[in-house]
Amino acid sequence: MDYMSYINAFWVGGLICALVQILLEKTKLMPGRVMVLLVCLGAVLSAAGIYEPFVEYAGAGASVPLMGFGNTLMRGVKKAIDSEGFLGIFRGGFQASAVGISAALVFGYLASFIFKPKIKK
Repeated sequence: MDYMSYINAFWVGGLICALVQILLEKTKLMPGRVMVLLVCLGAVLSAAGIYEPFVEYAGAGASVPLMGFGNTLMRGVKKAIDSEGFLGIFRGGFQASAVGISAALVFGYLASFIFKPKIKK
């Protein structure tokens, strides 16, 4: 077993989360805007070819946060453009992220049966 990969994933993911928390605390940006910023940053870094080596080094520490979602979208768009041309711009991101989004919806729905969610007042 390569324990260093676990350590790298832990510290990189923790650093990303800590930086985002500092951004939320020190600016007046709303959480939704910060999430969109992270997805866009991941997509831009992926388009520049920077994010893939980062994922190889950090593993889940780089692929699980929202920047990893932007990377997934951009990889799907690149692949679809190569195979389908211009229409791949619109289709690729959906194809690449459909399984992850579907899993989040299904597991969120199942969790709502276990934890009995309440509406905040």
